[in-house]
Amino acid sequence: METPRNAALVARFSPYGSATEIGVGRRPEVAAALADAGVSVTATDITDVDVPASVEFVRDDVVDASERDEPGEHYQVDLLYGLNLPPELHRPTWDVARAVGADFLFTTLGFDEPTVPCDTESLAGGETLYVPRERS
Repeated sequence: METPRNAALVARFSPYGSATEIGVGRRPEVAAALADAGVSVTATDITDVDVPASVEFVRDDVVDASERDEPGEHYQVDLLYGLNLPPELHRPTWDVARAVGADFLFTTLGFDEPTVPCDTESLAGGETLYVPRERS
């Protein structure tokens, strides 16, 4: 479903050559739109979910990945992102992103505060995008 929020997220993420969505759940629209825009996209979740053929799916838990010496090939991308990412996944995803040298961007459900130090970006459609940063 094309929404102003999804269009803004795709516009923000599409400059990356490769991306992995953490916890895709039942809403692969952004991942599919990124793939349509030419981004190589992988989606992960802890349970099997259906994603469009243009999106690779890997069943994995980012919490487990954050504890492995090698998080996994599917995290070797330019961007890790999460949409409506729950607070308990902020730190593990950030840890994986730092381990593989990827950028990490995420949204929350709106009432959750980030659990890692972040800057914010306001996107069209009223979405707030969180951009983790190292503590100064």
